[in-house]
Order: sequence, then C-alpha cells, then structure tokens
Amino acid sequence: MTSGFQTFSDVACDPPVRGFLHAPDHPNGNGLVLTHGAGSNCQAPLLVAMAEAFAGRGFTVLRCDLPFRQRRPHGPPGPGDAAEDRAGLKNAVADLQRSVAGRIFLSGHSYGGRQATMLCAAEPGVVDGLLLFSYPLHPPRKPEQLRTQHFPQLQTPALFVHGTRDTFGSIEEMETALRLIPSKHELLPVQGAGHDLGFKGKTAREELVSTVIEAFAHMFG
Repeated sequence: MTSGFQTFSDVACDPPVRGFLHAPDHPNGNGLVLTHGAGSNCQAPLLVAMAEAFAGRGFTVLRCDLPFRQRRPHGPPGPGDAAEDRAGLKNAVADLQRSVAGRIFLSGHSYGGRQATMLCAAEPGVVDGLLLFSYPLHPPRKPEQLRTQHFPQLQTPALFVHGTRDTFGSIEEMETALRLIPSKHELLPVQGAGHDLGFKGKTAREELVSTVIEAFAHMFG
C-alpha cells in the first residue's frame, strides 16, 4: 500500500524544516523522521519507498531535507554545516511530535544517519529509536578515520542497515565499531549491496523494504 503525502514546511523554526509529510490511512500513533545523505535529498528513491512502507503500516512520516540541502540544491555539506543539520533534525522531530502521541523514530541514510546518531548521543531521549541506512563508518579507503567518537555516549536503541560491499565500512568493521555502543543495537547486512544498498530495480527495492520493515518490527515491536 502506498500512502498519500503533501508538502511540509515550517519556516517559523530556525533552521526551518522542509520536506514531505506522509499521512497514514490508519495511524498507529507513532512517527518517523527520515532524511538523506550528503549527495542526495529527500526525494531519493530509497527514502520515498521507506516513507511509503512505514506510512502503509500506520506511521506518520516526515521525509525532510537537511538545512544544508535547503540552501544548496547540489553538492555535499560544508565543514560548518553539521551542527545546523543536527538542529534541523531536532526541529523536525519537534514538528512530528505535534502530530503524533506515540513514539518518534529518527532515520537517515549515510550522512543523515550519522548526524542523527550524533544528535542522540548529545541529547539522549530526543527520540525513541534510530533506523540508520549505510552508516558512513569511515571515508572510502581510509579505515583509520573512524567516525565513532560519539558511539560510547549513544543511549538510543539503533538498527543499522548496511551493505556487504559498502566502501564506507565492511560488515566486520561495523560489527567491531558497534561494540562501542552501550544501548541496544542490531546490524542488518544487505548481501551484495554497496553504499546505495543496491536500491536499483523494483524487485531489489521490494525485497529491501520488506526486510527492513521486518527487522524494525522485531527490534522495536
């Protein structure tokens, strides 16, 4: 089942929140904020498919652009953008909290997921759980530059979805890194997928979405 969605904009907060709100036909009271990676935006096919799948299962989903992407339609975030991007995620969570009474989850692909974990490490309790696609453990071919400094402070339960051919971190590297996280966490490998999680073709999309939904339901109920 696909959900209907509408443009969402909250310019009263700083930084503003812009994106699309997926309203479920049969709400379960829970919400999901979903955002993108450094080279993409909230129109990415992976995000659209996940938003529709979760909305089809009763979640109210806010699929949003990070502040850096709102300012620039193309290109990666700059060195000084991360703090504002985390503030944008916090504002998106606050917006969704005004629409649902249940649990709120935060999800992101790559850079978006990294910022989500950093926000939750700094502010425990801001959401009830994390869904992280292709966490960028280190830059490609630079395994010594680990992005795990905040992992020991992460108290939020987290489900990591990661391709077995992801150049930003192998499954073995991810397993080692995730031992630093004190909260409940799980790693869902996607066989043969790279950093884009193999999100090409209808069959691959349906299989990934189904697998993620099942793993999410198993972990978070």
